[in-house]
Amino acid sequence: MKLQKKDIQHIAKLARLELTEKEYDLYGEQLSGVLEFIDKLSEVNTDNVEPTAQVTGLLNILREDKVMDWNEKEQADAFKEAPNFEDNQYKVKRVL
Repeated sequence: MKLQKKDIQHIAKLARLELTEKEYDLYGEQLSGVLEFIDKLSEVNTDNVEPTAQVTGLLNILREDKVMDWNEKEQADAFKEAPNFEDNQYKVKRVL
């Protein structure tokens, strides 16, 4: 599928890109190549292929959260590392 210059201009506008004439030609060729490759993929017979989200075989391995209390020395050591600690709380800058 060969993209027209007006298509490239529209895509550039959506992406908020200011392209030169040379870049319109370059990106037009590249995007057209990508679309041609996608067209080739649509020719592949996938009737007996199961849909998949990933192919590595990896699984999410979850563990149960366990609350572990710190002793007073561990707490004091952690609090010493805080740049700003007051009333048993870490103070941080406001994030808006």
